[in-house]
Amino acid sequence: MDHDTAARTSLIRSASDAGSKVFATILTRSPISRIDIARHTGLSQAAVTKAVSPLVAAGLVDAPPAAHRDGNPGRPVAPVSIVPEVMIMLGVKVNVDEIIAVATDLGTAVLAMERRLLPQHDPDAVLEAIVDVVGVLEDALGGRSAAIAGLGVSVSGDVDTQAGVVRESAIMGWRDEPFGARLQERLGRPVTLENDVHALTVGEHWFGVGLGTASFAIVTIGRGIGSGLHLNGQVVTGAYGVAGEIGHLPLADPQRICPCGRQGCVEAVASTAAIEAAVSAAHGRPVAIDEVVRLAHSGDRAAEAAFQEASAIIGTAIATLVNLTGPELVIIGGEGVSNFDLYDATLRRAYEAHAFGAAARCRIVVRPHTFEDWARGAAAAAIQSLVL
Repeated sequence: MDHDTAARTSLIRSASDAGSKVFATILTRSPISRIDIARHTGLSQAAVTKAVSPLVAAGLVDAPPAAHRDGNPGRPVAPVSIVPEVMIMLGVKVNVDEIIAVATDLGTAVLAMERRLLPQHDPDAVLEAIVDVVGVLEDALGGRSAAIAGLGVSVSGDVDTQAGVVRESAIMGWRDEPFGARLQERLGRPVTLENDVHALTVGEHWFGVGLGTASFAIVTIGRGIGSGLHLNGQVVTGAYGVAGEIGHLPLADPQRICPCGRQGCVEAVASTAAIEAAVSAAHGRPVAIDEVVRLAHSGDRAAEAAFQEASAIIGTAIATLVNLTGPELVIIGGEGVSNFDLYDATLRRAYEAHAFGAAARCRIVVRPHTFEDWARGAAAAAIQSLVL
């Protein structure tokens, strides 16, 4: 981190509450006039002007001279814009078998990307892989690497972002792992550790579909069943860092054991591993998910039944989420949406059967997310941590 990046980071971190609100608004909505910033933040125009001035001086915000719009009389219009390239954030999505890393600007536009297979997924092996990938990204950025302000890392499971600890990740097999602190010490850069679906939700909240949407939820289908919530203009993290974990709602038969060790979780029926296990048991041999999909499309009864069971419980879980929190939109993502035709009809029937009253007006849309999107979410979480 060079002197300019360090000074900009210090300015952002030391900003007043009003200053942080103004910077976040410019970051996510630029170009935007000072009048509109005041409207979005509830601050006076004088307070907005005071907050914008140091951002302009630091080169974080561009503020061209005010001009009358279309030559009409009245107060001059003075739009301001973020200067995205002056700072760079790294984002890393950790999967059980690989990591995906990106370097982004302040608007999460991807500047460089690197993927790395993980022969092992214990914390030490993952830490070394991330250190290696960060070095590759730094080399790819060349002289621009001096603008790197930090690193965001997203991992499945119960993550304490404040402490930088993975409290429990069934997929990774980690428990009480101080991964964020270890990685920060190793890299000498600020590290933000976040739950992967929460990070994806932050990315959608600040730079995607959540911008301008009062409330939404993301539900991910794949190796796990995850959820992130954006309500009342904020991503919900919960008092202890856990919120919206629909994959662990106890809606399934208590005889079904989840990888987390609990009984009757949605994931025990609806995860990729659960679907594979059901079809493998029916056929008396191991059947991987790609073959399960082919079997289901060809009319195999066991494969069809496994997807129907998974779809029904996911639809019920989404209805539960909607009944409790009332979002206007649910986005279904994750690797499972590439085969969403196998879920769609049964999932929607279960949702409609259990959504209560006007909550049923909540729309369900499918939006495929690439792993690059997940890594961008990790970078967005790091940007949000820096700004707020």
